[in-house]
Amino acid sequence: MGVLPSSDVCPAWNGYGFVLIPETAHTYDSRMQAQGSPQIHPTSIVSPECRLGQGVRIGPFCVLEGEITIGDDTELVSHVCLRGPLRIGDRTRVYPGACIGFEPQDFKYKPGMQTAGVVVGSDCLIREHVTIHASTKPDVPTRVGNGCFLMATTHLGHDARIGNNVVMVNGAGVAGHGDVGDNAILSGGVLIHQFVRVGRYAMLSGGVGVSMDVPPFCVVAERNRLGGINLVGMRRAGFTRDEITGVRRAFREVLRVPTLTKQEMVDKLEELGRTCTPVAEMAAFVAEPNRRAICPGPGRPPRMFTTFLHLGRRGKSGLQEALLGSSDEE
Repeated sequence: MGVLPSSDVCPAWNGYGFVLIPETAHTYDSRMQAQGSPQIHPTSIVSPECRLGQGVRIGPFCVLEGEITIGDDTELVSHVCLRGPLRIGDRTRVYPGACIGFEPQDFKYKPGMQTAGVVVGSDCLIREHVTIHASTKPDVPTRVGNGCFLMATTHLGHDARIGNNVVMVNGAGVAGHGDVGDNAILSGGVLIHQFVRVGRYAMLSGGVGVSMDVPPFCVVAERNRLGGINLVGMRRAGFTRDEITGVRRAFREVLRVPTLTKQEMVDKLEELGRTCTPVAEMAAFVAEPNRRAICPGPGRPPRMFTTFLHLGRRGKSGLQEALLGSSDEE
């Protein structure tokens, strides 16, 4: 991997501080492809700070500015905008309209502040109009793991992290500092609140919003409410029957029980995890300190009814008091 050449450039772009690759690099001919040299369309703008690996292909009307490193055999299809600091791994494909590495949407961040930027792994698919924002920290980048599939219009906020083989379906979004574990699936329109964690092999149904942590191997079918275990995902991933049975038991005896405190949940999961590694992983996830609570299971009432239940304990139903209260005010 070498620094892009800066001689014999197109003078039309000199006033903008960019360098266009020499004429010999503008054409997609078989000789260059055989040699493995980067191929850059003449309408694209590439900063001299960029480093391109072997076989990199940059299509029409792409703009690359700042310190950007792109791994071997990665392709920018067209109309892709990248801003460094940014690293993209090998064999990743980025589709038109994607914007990666631009400033975070954070009031604390001011133009010119130092950022660690974005790191994207290898073998990823980044579809049309995906946005991935730079981190607000000078030492920890926004990160995308290997083998991820980010479908059209998905979004990763500043300082977010998604693990390996994560699937984000159209319109899904992870807010700032969100953390999504390996092999998780965020269905279409899923919204992850800032600082929320989603465990490995979790699956969130379409249109769900989550502002609480989702333990590993769980399914979320409605807002902030666990619906069960991701049995299909665990079977496809090769988990044994005993492991799946252990996770189902943990869900039934711990996550569905409405009266357990967090420490009681951790103690029970650790006990069950002595003979089941995935349950031990769930225990470690629940025990990890975080500003978000754990998403409750179906044994607990939905949060929207909590106020009514509290009012009911004081002698009348929540709905009745709400209606009488409004009448009294009039």
